[in-house]
Amino acid sequence: MAFTAKDVSTLREQTGAGMMDCKRALSETNGNFDSAVKWLRERGMAQASKRSARVAAEGKVASYIHMGGKIGVLVEVNCETDFAARSDPFGEFCHDVCLQVCSAVPRWVKREDVPQDALDVEKEIYTVRARETGKPEKVLPKIVEGMLAKWYKEVCLLEQPFVKDPDRTIEGIMKELSGRIGEKIEIRRFARFQLGEGIEKPKSNLAEEVAQAVNAAQRAESENR
Repeated sequence: MAFTAKDVSTLREQTGAGMMDCKRALSETNGNFDSAVKWLRERGMAQASKRSARVAAEGKVASYIHMGGKIGVLVEVNCETDFAARSDPFGEFCHDVCLQVCSAVPRWVKREDVPQDALDVEKEIYTVRARETGKPEKVLPKIVEGMLAKWYKEVCLLEQPFVKDPDRTIEGIMKELSGRIGEKIEIRRFARFQLGEGIEKPKSNLAEEVAQAVNAAQRAESENR
């Protein structure tokens, strides 16, 4: 059974779930509205948006060290109660977020965190690219918008496909967890450290080094004659 954008919008209004979650629910249930509502409720996505106004001040600072100390990650994930923070599902989510930051190298948690100057740079680049397509000027903003949406999925943690399951986003998994434990879940911040990052290392030229070694050997041989 097919479904329309209006069906997605109606499902969102009734359940309070995210737009992409509603679209997936209808896809999974072949467009059956009642089954889609049930699908969302089973995964704790229905009414998840209504928790957004709550305060999440408890939680956990989780860490992960990769490649024998070459990469280190810290993340702060918040929830509403200490009881939820000590639960296994919450701990597993924190660990998965650490793995995501380590592997996918996001720059910000969500698109609202992107500094305006960084956004302006991307818009300028994508506007140039859009003009190079030869499309009419009036459609360029839409093209730029599409390019920015793709960029957000690369640099914003919540919008990134989960490294363990690319069909799901970090935000989607977070909403599922929120439904399971009945509390607001929020990724507040993260930090990623890579050994030697930002340090300018001296560049070696193997050919020059070999030539220097040969010349030194020849000079030494000449001096010994």
